Amino acid sequence: MPGPLVSVSWLLHHLLEPEVRVVDVRWYLADPDRGKAEYAVSHIPGALYLHLDEDLSAPTGDGRHPLPDSERLAEILGGAGIGNQHHVVAYDEGGGGVAARLWWMLGHVGHRAVSVLDGGLWAWRAAEFPITSAITTHRPEVFLVDERDDDTIGREELRVRAGSILLLDARDPERYEGLIEPVDPVAGHIPTAVSAPYSDNLSESRTFLSPEAIRARFVELGAAEADEVVVYCGSGVTACHHILAMEAVGLQGARLYPGSWSDWSKAGYPVATGPEPGEMSV
Repeated sequence: MPGPLVSVSWLLHHLLEPEVRVVDVRWYLADPDRGKAEYAVSHIPGALYLHLDEDLSAPTGDGRHPLPDSERLAEILGGAGIGNQHHVVAYDEGGGGVAARLWWMLGHVGHRAVSVLDGGLWAWRAAEFPITSAITTHRPEVFLVDERDDDTIGREELRVRAGSILLLDARDPERYEGLIEPVDPVAGHIPTAVSAPYSDNLSESRTFLSPEAIRARFVELGAAEADEVVVYCGSGVTACHHILAMEAVGLQGARLYPGSWSDWSKAGYPVATGPEPGEMSV
């Protein structure tokens, strides 16, 4: 089975295999419907489209992109023609910030046959591989879930345990420091969190850094020695990029705070600003 990352050459070679399902998850914070519109114009042949807001999030819950009920996710995946026998390859425009969310979600419900396309559509186009506007449909499949209960953490447990775990903030430094906040009600970061932008996992070509460079980065952040690692971002999407990167280099077991900053800040919990992690107030 391929690992959590596959190259565009690997996908081109396996694209027509019946057990492969390619999923386009392009989505943009400033224009949530742009990805779906772009998909209608051009996408990787055979790719399905799943919308972050409509398909990969619950309508209500903690944060801006709450995790959907596992049975609802099973309905969406099965309805799109994805079954437990399929290897799913997720891609977005380039860096994998949204594709990693689908990768994590499938792992959360027990489906390990899933990868992210390294470099996404940007790398596919750069390689001059085929693009189409034709929409592919598959007959519905049965997707059975086996949901994990050890890969997430809620805000109250996080508040109590802050300081005893390594907490990584995957957002841009400006949002971490509280200099800007384009979406959520309060600017800043969760006290004790370390700034670790997910974009630093990537090269200039929007592909992941070498395994050696990724491992060195997370070793420097303390992930190799920490008893427990928790990651968060704005709404539990791009934080999955860190879990993907760490798993790709053998650093497994990091937990996701699904509600992330959108949940924490709305709840009125303690906030830190500036470049330092800060301390959690009682």
